[in-house]
Amino acid sequence: QVQLVESGGGSVQAGGSLRLSCKVSGSMWNTFALGWFRVRSGNGREPVAGTVRRGGTTFHNPSLRDRFSVSLDTAKNMLYLQMDNLKPEDTAMYYCAAGNGDVKLTEPHLWPSAGPGTQVTVSS
Repeated sequence: QVQLVESGGGSVQAGGSLRLSCKVSGSMWNTFALGWFRVRSGNGREPVAGTVRRGGTTFHNPSLRDRFSVSLDTAKNMLYLQMDNLKPEDTAMYYCAAGNGDVKLTEPHLWPSAGPGTQVTVSS
């Protein structure tokens, strides 16, 4: 079973940047994709971005793609989310997720495995 641990969250002012990291470990033989989703206060899970482990195909939520970018370092088993020009509405708990071959790349918020999350708070 795959294990996921996020880091890099914190507090930042609007307009700032953060890079979230996700350490991926454990049994990854059937892990097809890795990604991010978030949960904002009072809202459900929202897909942020995803990438397949092999091939380079990525997905970004259209409302975030001009500011957020997902990347994968397969040598280090690390997943990243670069977030630029952050806004107060980006305040949320961000989760790293993993999915097998049955998942849709556009739906990381529905994948079966997720980490404990890291909090991002953006002040105006």
